[in-house]
Amino acid sequence: MDEITSRERMLRTLDLKEADHIPCCFMSFSALRQRHDEDRYASTRAELAMGLDSMLFIPSASRRDRPDHPDLRGLPIRFPSDVKTREWRESHTDGADVLRKKYSTPEGTLSTSVRLSEDWPHGDHIPFIDDYQIPRAGKALVTGRGDLPALQYLLIPPQSEDVAAFLDEAERAQAFSREYGVLLTGGWGVAMDMANWLCGMQDLMVLMIEQPDVVDELLEMIHTWNVQRMEVVLRGSVDLYVRRAWYEGCDFVTPQFWHKSILPRLKTEVELAHSRGVKFGYQCSSGTEPILDGLIEAGVDALIGIDPVQGTHTNLPLIRRTLGGRVCLWGGVSGAVTVEMGTEAEVREAVRHAIATLGPDGFVLSPVDNITVDAPRTWENINVLIDEWRKAR
Repeated sequence: MDEITSRERMLRTLDLKEADHIPCCFMSFSALRQRHDEDRYASTRAELAMGLDSMLFIPSASRRDRPDHPDLRGLPIRFPSDVKTREWRESHTDGADVLRKKYSTPEGTLSTSVRLSEDWPHGDHIPFIDDYQIPRAGKALVTGRGDLPALQYLLIPPQSEDVAAFLDEAERAQAFSREYGVLLTGGWGVAMDMANWLCGMQDLMVLMIEQPDVVDELLEMIHTWNVQRMEVVLRGSVDLYVRRAWYEGCDFVTPQFWHKSILPRLKTEVELAHSRGVKFGYQCSSGTEPILDGLIEAGVDALIGIDPVQGTHTNLPLIRRTLGGRVCLWGGVSGAVTVEMGTEAEVREAVRHAIATLGPDGFVLSPVDNITVDAPRTWENINVLIDEWRKAR
């Protein structure tokens, strides 16, 4: 087959068709983005210059531009004008400071607090949703059904000015995609990850057991809100829509809960993407073995983030036997353990094993789930990974 553009290669692979070779597209590459001041257009060009496949993600706003949702890429989260927030710091006698935040809405008040640590990255601010606050929370924002009316008041559709800004960027991104031949990706969708941010992981697990109807009601609220945001992103003519589902694997939910409460809503979102001619990626790096059948039933196009080292229930041969020819497989090498800390021999063996086990057709090689450490060993191992991929692809 003649050489094709990266976008064409990725689309053929997502379609489970033969391409000129196996693509290598990093699902996330923070170490590179930081070198380009979080400019996704510049970092995408840099990936292409390295010989990698790449994807341009929109909206392209960086973490610093998302102070209330740094871990949720996508459209801005805003609240109605009559929602009032108050944040303050309290010093405790044991030497640990506590940040508190209160949201006052016409439907009630929500409050949360976090116990500060040296690595808290947000100063005197508590984001609306964020990974960092989960293990540090003294009180989660949502603790039960009584909090849902106030939360519902916060979950409003994208504002007209944000929609206009996104569609303007989408035009620029489409032109970039045509010029450089790269996949255009949008998102993120969110469901259980959002519920975990709002409720805290341990408390949410208890709620799923003791009050599953409350969690189901919460998920329906999140689903409705997410679809409103998804509708806007799909208007941007993206090639691939990605749902963030790191906390939806069966490390965090039971298989029964996943099939009863998560699968039906996931199917609705996949159908929406497909109705617009857009592929749907499910980004989950651990706990996927018990839900593989559900991903097929939902019609998901790609399982993104197959981690052979840190992921539980990550049996690569089983994943290939179950999903191969039905769902594109994306990942195969641990980013944090193998690429950032491994030896050259370990990186080469990991690449060969991933390609032999998950490839060739319908497979995208990637470190999982991110390369974050900007250090000499990391870059040496990235070069090794690319070299071995070129030999084995």
